[in-house]
Amino acid sequence: MLKHLIASAVVGLVAVCAHGQTATDAGSAPDRFVALFNGTDLSGWWGAETENPRGWMALEPEKLAEKKRSSLANIRAHWSIDGDELVNDGGGLYLTTEKNYGDFELLLEYRTVAGADSGIYLRGLPQVQIWDTTEAGGKWSIGADKGSGGLWNNSPGAAGKDPLVKADKPFGEWNQVRVVMVGERVSVWLNGQLVVDHARLENYFDRGLPVPRVGPIQLQTHGGEIRWRNVKIREIGPEEANAILRRGGVDGPGAVRPGFERVFNGRDFGGWSGPVDNYEVVDGALRCKEHRGGTIYTNAVYDDFVVQFEFLLPPGGNNGLAIRYPGEGDTAYVGMCELQVLDSEDARYANLDPRQYHGSAYGQAAAHRGYLRPPGVWNFQEVTVNGSRITVELNGTVILDKDLGEVTEFMYEASKFAGRHRTEGHFGFAGHSDPVAFREVWIRRIEE
Repeated sequence: MLKHLIASAVVGLVAVCAHGQTATDAGSAPDRFVALFNGTDLSGWWGAETENPRGWMALEPEKLAEKKRSSLANIRAHWSIDGDELVNDGGGLYLTTEKNYGDFELLLEYRTVAGADSGIYLRGLPQVQIWDTTEAGGKWSIGADKGSGGLWNNSPGAAGKDPLVKADKPFGEWNQVRVVMVGERVSVWLNGQLVVDHARLENYFDRGLPVPRVGPIQLQTHGGEIRWRNVKIREIGPEEANAILRRGGVDGPGAVRPGFERVFNGRDFGGWSGPVDNYEVVDGALRCKEHRGGTIYTNAVYDDFVVQFEFLLPPGGNNGLAIRYPGEGDTAYVGMCELQVLDSEDARYANLDPRQYHGSAYGQAAAHRGYLRPPGVWNFQEVTVNGSRITVELNGTVILDKDLGEVTEFMYEASKFAGRHRTEGHFGFAGHSDPVAFREVWIRRIEE
């Protein structure tokens, strides 16, 4: 929803060309993976340490190129090639891919020695932990007894910090690692056993920020020799990523997580009220008609709930989610809030208030930017409404997590947002003249 902006003509929906694949192991589909180590030299790699990737990504191109060049002497001093193996002596900078990755499946094998401590950095963030898991290694007090493969740099008690099972092989044997990362969501298999199940990777450098949308793979090592081989990666496209997120993990039990009920049948507006004539069903998706709008909403009323859906924006597209809507009026003010659905990166929106960009609670709380896919590509979003707290996860990354009951500064006077304390209402879509489309709309009530 955008107030006080001149409406612009919007280009129609762009055809989606992404075609998803199912995350798999390298043995069954090796042609889908690209080798990160060519078996000959260190082309495609440079050296970095534990440093915030947002810092070096912001450098001017010449300064970044120099940073990479100057790292290579250290890499040559500590890394070598032995046949088809990458060998590190236990020191120096970490091998870092030249290319940055978004959603991906990573496969590799490693072999290490007593006393070594290593890991795999994802998008430049620590890390999938690799330990000496023996008592003699001296790190049981910080979790080494639980095994390798966990997201060790997550906060204490956070999902994924400790591996689900201990799956390490004895020293001298090769360990196989598989990592699937979609948004912030990470799953890890060690030697064929699931050790991290669709857990969020926290941003080690600033836990108040989401992880970067893209970043490098880094092979971290210190304390002892470690060898790596069969390092390969497969980028995951939007369709596959959406399916993983919808079912709550790579190996989810079905097309959608248990407890969710479909609230839009893909054929008609049964179960919905409001100005439904201003909307249409196209290829199984609910779409606002161009130059039409209004808020359509479920007949059902919800208090605490989770809703997940996919949406597609045309260039500059503008719509919104009606949260706890009373059934009439402007949901941004009479409902608990309107969550923005907006092509925020379009040039016409360059000077909005931060509380107007995609995922924001309009006029109340700003979402993080930079996680939308381009116009014409389907996005996945999940919204959790629990009491007065709203959490928005876009394409696997949390962009808003705010208790609206604690908001004290608003875009307009607080009294204008009279509905923000509502404890129940309808869920809906607030169209604003643009052909924004929604599909796979599912809701789960949060039971006490």
